[in-house]
Amino acid sequence: MVRALEQYLREEVQSTPFCPGCGHGILLGLILRAIERTGLDMQRMLFVSGIGCAAWIPSPNYRADTLHALHGRAIPFATGARLVNPDLKIVVISGDGDLASIGGNHLIHAARRGHEMAVICANNMIYGMTGGQAASTTPEGSVTTTTPEGSQYPPFDLCRLVKAAGAAYVARGSIARPYALIDYFSRAFAAPSFSFVEVLSPCPTQYGRRNRQETPGGMFDQLSASCADRAEIDPSLTLPEGSLVLGEF
Repeated sequence: MVRALEQYLREEVQSTPFCPGCGHGILLGLILRAIERTGLDMQRMLFVSGIGCAAWIPSPNYRADTLHALHGRAIPFATGARLVNPDLKIVVISGDGDLASIGGNHLIHAARRGHEMAVICANNMIYGMTGGQAASTTPEGSVTTTTPEGSQYPPFDLCRLVKAAGAAYVARGSIARPYALIDYFSRAFAAPSFSFVEVLSPCPTQYGRRNRQETPGGMFDQLSASCADRAEIDPSLTLPEGSLVLGEF
């Protein structure tokens, strides 16, 4: 974290809780860079999170009002806060298990209703903090604590799901491509309605060690190699199986 961003962090918090190699620490800083770029006042913001690794990004790190809610219920709490105080800039930061699995119905209905909030989903394709179970985003064939022989179900494409539900702004980025994410966050914060940014973030502890991705560096390399930029894709070409499309939707 550069010195210029320390103004956005609580002085009493000296370290993050994330495992070595986790992408969430990088995400923590990228969100602050977007806030600095857009000139948002942290004293007029509310950060809401559920339960899981990504929920520890705003709370207790950010020097702002934070609400650490129940598992899967970050968006309903954020909706309530939005209705009570429409002047707040509300940002929901949580994981794929919290937002799209346990809280999946809340996600699609919030997009449908168009409540003004920015939702950032840190997608590590597994339940991280809560035990390494399969999530709605876990790729087919992936080993988890609940799918020891490999997951047999296809994962949600969260961006297409939320876009179809009516979100005003939708984007997907990767921790391996940080500068694009800052752009996406900045546009999501400026959106006049419901906005959603999915962030692909590796989990070495729960996902990598079970799926023969031996090192955090190797996971970042594999993530980078498997991503294709939406704006650069040739429509006449077929992407390799397992490719992840990044960009604005």
